[in-house]
Amino acid sequence: MAAAERASSRRVVAALLACGILLLAPSSSLDHAQAAVRPPKLQYQVSTLANGLSVILSEDHSTPIVHVEVWYHVGSKNERPGRTGFAHLFEHMMFQGSRNVEPEAHLSMISRVGGQSNANTDEDVTIFWQTAPAQYLPLMLWLEADRMASLRIDRATFERERQVVKEERRMRVENQPYGRLPEIIFDTAFSVHPYKHQPIGSMADLEAASIDDVQDFYRTFYVPTNATLTIVGDFDAVQAAKLVEQYFGRIPKPTRAVPRDIPAEPPMEKERRVTLEESWPLSVVVVAHHITYDGHPDSYPLHVASKILSDGQSSRIYRRLVYDTGVALAASGEGNIIEHPNLFYVLAFVQPGHTPAAAESALIAELDRLKQEPVTDHELQRAKNQFARDYIMGRETNRQKADQLAHAAVIHDDVMTADGEFDIFMGITAADIRRVANTYFTEKNRLVITITPRGQSQ
Repeated sequence: MAAAERASSRRVVAALLACGILLLAPSSSLDHAQAAVRPPKLQYQVSTLANGLSVILSEDHSTPIVHVEVWYHVGSKNERPGRTGFAHLFEHMMFQGSRNVEPEAHLSMISRVGGQSNANTDEDVTIFWQTAPAQYLPLMLWLEADRMASLRIDRATFERERQVVKEERRMRVENQPYGRLPEIIFDTAFSVHPYKHQPIGSMADLEAASIDDVQDFYRTFYVPTNATLTIVGDFDAVQAAKLVEQYFGRIPKPTRAVPRDIPAEPPMEKERRVTLEESWPLSVVVVAHHITYDGHPDSYPLHVASKILSDGQSSRIYRRLVYDTGVALAASGEGNIIEHPNLFYVLAFVQPGHTPAAAESALIAELDRLKQEPVTDHELQRAKNQFARDYIMGRETNRQKADQLAHAAVIHDDVMTADGEFDIFMGITAADIRRVANTYFTEKNRLVITITPRGQSQ
């Protein structure tokens, strides 16, 4: 089948899965079903430069476009106490010029040739990316190499970007209804691991930052040994490898190792209950459990459990708390499965006329139900369909393919998992979900947070 026909077939299958029209076959014919919907494996080659830079090349000649992204293995979990928000601040700083590029010129140079460029930061990584017509691959590589090697860090730029990040925090966190909820959840759930704080950082820490702190952060983490360069699109791999060596190979290898001394969160020994007040119109109840890390065998059934419990308005939690009992105005949850052990949490915005205690009981009952009885065949199949949909539609573009390859290489330390996880998810059983529920959704591993409107008695 031609590449265009394969792509068209994948889009049709994805659309049918998304609409619930196409179901994978029952377990007796599961292998046949996987063969029918599984997208072709990604084709790529991996290498490492002498200076430690990891390189992933994946040719895709379906369109005359190339996507380039650099993953720096540094996120908010690598920040020191009292210096939260540095990884995100540095995302901004990386667009403020280098030895050969003026401030903001990186974005404008990519835009002028018809491309797009941006960046994002999370707990584990900071990602810089650009997509442009294929003939501009040398430009994209030169721009990324130049700021890796010679970022411009001066006081005026630092002060300006610090104010930009502070304003972003005001807009996204402080001026949004319930904007502080993620901060409350993770600050309460973690005692020593830096997942305790969010990537946006705190106002106090941003204000306390110095230019020396910024320069040290750059020298420590923005080095070839801590970076993965991924290129996907319309290029010749031999020529691309030569360009990578030409632009990145001359960057010196750092003389010190990237620090990875991140404290592990101690296991919970008993249930914790915390009650807070906020200036919010509705009470919020959160039930959280510490879980394992991305790539652990238990992480896959936890992903599926998350879909069954909280993916959409037909999920168990939404149906139970919103439709059936009316105890919540809205209810949701998430298995936050990332590089280090994190949280699986469910939450409810309590409907006026109902109590936080009733919402808490309903949330815990749904978690306990996963422990006590197997999920139905229909629920399990629906969750697998959702995953297949997300998996297929999540690699339609060059950028999405690059994201999957880089995530596998950086977070899993195994690029082969970019393709291998599909079969793992399709093989999850009801027994697997019940097992992980009994492993992690225990009373001693439970955190209950109740947040009530300020001044309102429960």
